[in-house]
Amino acid sequence: MNHEDDIERFEEERELELYREYRDVVGMFSYVVETERRFYLANSVEIHERPDGWIEVILGDAWVWDMFRPARFVSSVRVLTRRDVNVEELRKEEELHLPE
Repeated sequence: MNHEDDIERFEEERELELYREYRDVVGMFSYVVETERRFYLANSVEIHERPDGWIEVILGDAWVWDMFRPARFVSSVRVLTRRDVNVEELRKEEELHLPE
């Protein structure tokens, strides 16, 4: 077993843990928000197009998909981007039919 295999196995295990956490918490949130850098679950979303071309996204009561972040629950998030932002409202039946 070499060092690269150990790193790859560690990353795969962290990704699986993160997916399981997502599956456990998704029912607590109303929105899925995807930016070019991150994936979020949130209960409130505000999007403001600024005159300088930036898009400001403000999320309240959020969970961040990031396997290297020790605390994924945050009370507020502010994202500035010039790229697309995808916001989807979760329906309760979608939350109940997640794969195991």
